Amino acid sequence: MTQPLMPMATAVWLVDNTALTFKQIALFCQMHELEVQGIADGTVGTNIVGQDPTASGQLTWDEINRCQEDASGVLKLSVDDVKAMPRTKGPRYTPVSKRQDKPDAIAWLVRHHPELSDLQISRLVGTTKPTISAIRDRSHWNIQNIKPQDPVGLGLCRQTELDEAVRSAAERRRKADEKAGIVSADEAVEEDSVVRVDPPAPEPTGDES
Repeated sequence: MTQPLMPMATAVWLVDNTALTFKQIALFCQMHELEVQGIADGTVGTNIVGQDPTASGQLTWDEINRCQEDASGVLKLSVDDVKAMPRTKGPRYTPVSKRQDKPDAIAWLVRHHPELSDLQISRLVGTTKPTISAIRDRSHWNIQNIKPQDPVGLGLCRQTELDEAVRSAAERRRKADEKAGIVSADEAVEEDSVVRVDPPAPEPTGDES
């Protein structure tokens, strides 16, 4: 077997539940990259229910995470372990009826929580990094019709999940600021440790009367 079972349904699920690039998903499902982009934009596969490849053993979350962290990585199909198995971990499947709400949710998160990373937004909403980037730089094909809306109100994530993501992002920023502050303090100490020599007092220019 060289491709996953139900390639289109698998691509739909990967678009909805991972931060993989269009190219990575296209290669894994043996589809054209534009087809995958069409799934993300809501113009392709709108009535197809996603098929979780991790539930059938065709793909592992370790493999997905490896490729999410490395955009040049290529997903490897687990051909020797294709079987029915319960799903244990990972983002929830986004119903077809809510996919059209994703751009609005992404725009809201980008506007109100700029500290969130693309990976965090991807996990909250169930979208891809290219889609998030397109909304960030306003190059999305439907940007004129996107209206920022709270993803919690849209039913795309829970309030507790959003709060945890914001808390995690704030903690990450705090650590980064502390690290920068420590560097600045070290530089200041180094500067203060330099021996400063005052210039000699000027000599008298004439006889004192």
